[in-house]
Amino acid sequence: MAPQEHKPKPVTTLRCSSIKASIWKNEGMNGPFYNVTVARSYKSQDGVWKNSESFGLADLDALVAVAQQAKLWVTERSGR
Repeated sequence: MAPQEHKPKPVTTLRCSSIKASIWKNEGMNGPFYNVTVARSYKSQDGVWKNSESFGLADLDALVAVAQQAKLWVTERSGR
């Protein structure tokens, strides 16, 4: 059996409707810092859940909401 690959995981994922913001912790020369990725989840025609980085008009309010939540989350942990 092959060893399991270590796949990094976000420290948290924030959601609003079908939009999610994943927050990733990284280590830098000046200590830890965070990056955020945003995606829209959808179910394909074959019933498999997938992610897209494309957003329509109906997604934008949820996109703004998770972006604000992510900013607050990161700010609280960054000492800024």
